[in-house]
Amino acid sequence: MKKYDTLHLWMIVPLVFMQLGIAMDYWGDFTDNAWSVHIHYWTGTIWYVFLIIQPYHATHGKLAKHRTNGIIGMFLAGGVSLTALSMMYRDLNTVQMATEMPDRFGPFEPYFFMGVAAIEIPMIVAFGFAVIMSILKRKSLEDHAWWLISTVFIIMMPALGRGIQNIYVLMHIDNWPDIDILAPIYISQALIVLMVLLAAWKYQKLRHPATFLAIAINIMCCFLGPIGKSETVQWLLTTLIKG
Repeated sequence: MKKYDTLHLWMIVPLVFMQLGIAMDYWGDFTDNAWSVHIHYWTGTIWYVFLIIQPYHATHGKLAKHRTNGIIGMFLAGGVSLTALSMMYRDLNTVQMATEMPDRFGPFEPYFFMGVAAIEIPMIVAFGFAVIMSILKRKSLEDHAWWLISTVFIIMMPALGRGIQNIYVLMHIDNWPDIDILAPIYISQALIVLMVLLAAWKYQKLRHPATFLAIAINIMCCFLGPIGKSETVQWLLTTLIKG
């Protein structure tokens, strides 16, 4: 238990990365955001805060609070998953707008938003799987803690990716619309994988299945382009979400 005494402090790091990544995209047009965006942002943020508070309670003699909050946390995890799924319809609407108004979206072609929608499905499934595994492994402190920690890295990509992409586009705005919008995705995934490896090394979990899952999900995100361009994926998403 002692090696996790400062875990709550280290969990502030992914929270900061997530908030810095999403800040411009969320707060920049706060009043224009749909209700689903607000709900998803706040459930995701509270989840990150939850994973700061819970390790603190567990390692500072507040196990009763830790268990009670754990029950509440399962409800919160469901909210994160469901609100993420609700955003996918918005992604497909953006696909349609990018198709109809290509001059407005520039380098952000329809395939990009289709790819975003596609990779969110395995991301949400992986998040849910990690949460379920943390419940099943609740009697094993090492496994319980690490499955939960992995969730912050599994769902970090959309927030951090948007932030780095916004900065990248601003840096190359003179080249609009000839901007490589996939480059910042690769940078984002490299940063997240690095954070996963550093955390896993610190807590001796380099070979833990939760570590492999977090890395696999982020490597998958690097294929956003080919996935979004797949006609099969496009058909499946359109059929599944819009009917």
